[in-house]
Amino acid sequence: MKKLLLLSVVISYTVQLTAQTDQQKADALLKKMTLEEKVGQMTQVTIAVIAKGGWADTEGNIDPAALKKAVVDYHVGSVLNVNAHAFTVDKWHNIITQIQDETKNTKQKIPVIYGLDGMHGQTYTLNSTLFPQNIGIAASRNPELAIMAAKTTAKELRASGVRWNFAPVLDIGRQPLWSRFPETYGEDVYIGKTMGAAVIKAYEEDGLKSLTAVASCMKHYLAYSGPRTGKDRTPAYIPEIELREYYLPQFREAVKAGSSSIMINSGEINGIPVHADKYLLTDVLRKELGFQGVIVTDWEDIKRLHDRHNVASTPRQAVVMAVNAGIDMSMVPSDFSFYDLLVEAVKLKEVPMSRIDDAVKRILVLKYKLGLFDNPYPEAAAKANFGKSEYQTLALNAAHEAMTLLKNKDNALPLSKNTKVLVAGPSAQSISALNGCWSYTWQGKDEQWYPADSKTILQTITDKVGAGNVTTTTVKGFDDPVNYDAAKLTTAAAGADVIVLCLGENAYAESPGNTRELALPDEQLALAKAAAATGKPVI
Repeated sequence: MKKLLLLSVVISYTVQLTAQTDQQKADALLKKMTLEEKVGQMTQVTIAVIAKGGWADTEGNIDPAALKKAVVDYHVGSVLNVNAHAFTVDKWHNIITQIQDETKNTKQKIPVIYGLDGMHGQTYTLNSTLFPQNIGIAASRNPELAIMAAKTTAKELRASGVRWNFAPVLDIGRQPLWSRFPETYGEDVYIGKTMGAAVIKAYEEDGLKSLTAVASCMKHYLAYSGPRTGKDRTPAYIPEIELREYYLPQFREAVKAGSSSIMINSGEINGIPVHADKYLLTDVLRKELGFQGVIVTDWEDIKRLHDRHNVASTPRQAVVMAVNAGIDMSMVPSDFSFYDLLVEAVKLKEVPMSRIDDAVKRILVLKYKLGLFDNPYPEAAAKANFGKSEYQTLALNAAHEAMTLLKNKDNALPLSKNTKVLVAGPSAQSISALNGCWSYTWQGKDEQWYPADSKTILQTITDKVGAGNVTTTTVKGFDDPVNYDAAKLTTAAAGADVIVLCLGENAYAESPGNTRELALPDEQLALAKAAAATGKPVI
């Protein structure tokens, strides 16, 4: 027992010593850096900024001159995103190697940290393992599933050369119109904080230098999911007691779990944009919750303090407000405006150098913890952790546990193998509708990027009961009018024992998924009514 206790003390002391060393290294480097180098570390740009042809590039082709401008001239500390679709593991290694090669041409040789949104698996690597969306994982009531899915995602991110994951979403699902609802762990505070903390530990507990770990980013602090209208990135009006009872607990637990970074709500709460709210970012997050990691903005949100929220009279004032409120890194992301404006603001003494040093030190400490200063390149050994067969088994088990049977009237299920089945509805031949947002593309709708062995509901039922027992009124393409022909369904049902009706939504992410109501579209309701009118069992 004494030996175990001594070992525990040694391990604890070693962890503390490592942390101290990272802090000390960051302090030493900070003293060598110019203002411009520091502000560069606070600047995050999207890959389009360094790609050949900018946004027109879809294959991750890096422009050496643009890369040099970003890394050498502007000292950029972070890059994120893809322009169009997921890349292969080898392509990611090529991209990140080029970026890190360029950092060797800078005075301080500070590595770049690359970030991606691995929301339900490693979204942006081809043939990665995708799991149920968070809302499905929450429905399983099984934190162990959430943990195992996160560990797989971490391995496949790291195998791709990426060490920073913009996940998990900890926004509570209290506004059902909100278009990012699938990314949440639902409406229950206990499930949200339990799942969220478990996932953060899963991402990071192996140690950030490990080939099986990535830095997590809890998001979106605070109450992003509660807009009054339900529209993405729009204002919320929430009493503080409600904020603290429903929206804050998940982040409190995530801080305790050790999340390395946090992303901020794009909207405003009670008239104050969160990116400019010093009370929430500094008083509550830093002082009350004790968060020590990196605070990063969401997409273009400092600019929006000026051009959308209208609380800053100029773009420079927007930068000043956000940084003084507590922002450490700006996801600018399409230009270098943040850099230019912040350098100017510091020289005008609108932002104190102490605030700059505080922000940059946190960024440097994260890079030290991730081992980027030791080896900034994609780790060849990590590639062995990509695409293992057991990941597919895990994803299937997760899907089984996520499924929710609402009612089994007259024991219609399970179907026997000789049942004559009519498969109808727009989701019958849609891979994207089964996977949703952040699936090899941002919106998840482009099916050419899904793995070649992905199967539709129609294909899978046909495999189970045989082609001779299956008919369909559908074609590929969720929006094809053929899929909504109620009269055709009525006719086809005459030869069927049961109707499997595949309704719902196609994939969408963020603002493109905004909706005014929760009702199914009229053409889908017409299909449901036609199916019910046949008198056949409808699943």
